Amino acid sequence: MAGQIKISEVSEVLKMQLEKIDTKLVFDEVGTVLQVSDGVARIYGLRNAEANELLEFENGMMGVVMNLEEDNVGAILLGPTDKIREGFSVKRTKEIASIDAGEGMLGRVIDPLGEPLDGKGAIQGERFRMPLERKAPGVIFRQPVNEPLQTGLKAIDAMIPIGRGQRELIIGDRQTGKTAIAIDTILNQRSGYENGDPVYCIYVAIGQKGSTVAALVNLLKEKGAMDYTIVVAATAADPAALQYLAPFAGAAVGEYFRDTGRHALVIYDDLSKQAVSYREVSLILRRPSGREAYPGDIFYLHSRLLERAAKIINQQEVAENMNDLPKSLQGKVKGGGSLTALPIIETQASDVSAYIPTNVISITDGQIFLENDLFNQGIRPAINVGISVSRVGGSAQLKSMKKVAGTLKIEQAQYRELESFTKFGGDLDPVTAFTIDKGQKNTQLLVQTQYAPMPVEEQIAILYCGTHGLLKNVPLNKVREFELAFLKLLRAQHEDDVLEPLRKGLLDKGITDRIEQAAGLIAQGEFAGK
Repeated sequence: MAGQIKISEVSEVLKMQLEKIDTKLVFDEVGTVLQVSDGVARIYGLRNAEANELLEFENGMMGVVMNLEEDNVGAILLGPTDKIREGFSVKRTKEIASIDAGEGMLGRVIDPLGEPLDGKGAIQGERFRMPLERKAPGVIFRQPVNEPLQTGLKAIDAMIPIGRGQRELIIGDRQTGKTAIAIDTILNQRSGYENGDPVYCIYVAIGQKGSTVAALVNLLKEKGAMDYTIVVAATAADPAALQYLAPFAGAAVGEYFRDTGRHALVIYDDLSKQAVSYREVSLILRRPSGREAYPGDIFYLHSRLLERAAKIINQQEVAENMNDLPKSLQGKVKGGGSLTALPIIETQASDVSAYIPTNVISITDGQIFLENDLFNQGIRPAINVGISVSRVGGSAQLKSMKKVAGTLKIEQAQYRELESFTKFGGDLDPVTAFTIDKGQKNTQLLVQTQYAPMPVEEQIAILYCGTHGLLKNVPLNKVREFELAFLKLLRAQHEDDVLEPLRKGLLDKGITDRIEQAAGLIAQGEFAGK
């Protein structure tokens, strides 16, 4: 009969289903919230939790393990404190705090966990899991910094050159133009992006107003810089834990580009605010405080972050054995990449000897020190040439720039020493008078408007005029006009025989003669009889 069920078939089906049953017990390690303080929770029952492990609360909010104590763990909350209650259950994720990095992040604004904040939907494309905390590459996997990272600012590219893989601190009081230098550097990478040699930029905004970050993102969009930029934002409204983690998220995304053979630049704006938020969570976790109430490991916080900036060795077989490689990057590593870091520190009343400023100065490979007085005099970028240095120096400069600007820094420092004499009037000997005149004109040459980075070949040409005394017949108040007219003439008539070779690093007698001839024409034509 067709509708009859065969007993053998039934037993066969039952047998198959029984074989599929998984009788092994699955244990989920679950703890309970004992106590909630501002941005911090104490949890009982997670005996096997690891440092920096992500935890999930029963309402879906995440936390990161910070303190491992005998009978409880202290975790920082990655969301509002009022959403967590005593007695909530907490689950281990068995994953270290990480961010999913990928090309799809370019042009986006994200939070330190990689979630988009710009309302443009989910981040597309392939993603690679990168741990927020990771050991920096060892000495074997690095090579010396020898390639310039052009900022487009004459004062920096000539006197305090930054190389790819370097860590250069930007330090100064509030409102002295620290962020402006960083933004100009991002805008200046546009030409490299268009010519197929991009430097991917990551701007980390820590503890700033949301409106400030929004204005900055709009500016980058207008100037076409968002195509190669990622903005990681932890605003003043975000919990202290997110502000503390934001720079690590920026570094992790930068490492993705660095380890896949590309060049990246990460800007931490600013690390003073990160230190304050780390101090906040540390004190609530009852960690002992040290100088200025910062925890004892505040130096290590910044040193392990900035040590991740590196130029990776160009030998593929060495690079692919890099230490502490995340699983997601295994087999995808390429040598020759770099990560450059520009940390920003805000000082109070120009006090460079406070705790956090001295820490970060001793960690980085040089600093650009911005001064209030110079800023107010209209010398912008307001760089104090005397105490600003780059400890990579000339090895990160084009040969042509090195030839032209080699003496500029020391001449400017000498001029600053002699400058006080100009205030007394009186008769000066010709040498001193010449030095002061040249210094004043060079200072005017180094002044630059905001958001107008200059291509390196134009910088070299105009600085040649300054360092070789070609401005001696140009009145001080006409230096700016001279610069505009001179560059206009070069672009119109000498693109191929002056600007193009300078861009490649060449500087010979023929080129300098053409520069001197052009400068002479303009000095005579425009300023004769003035």
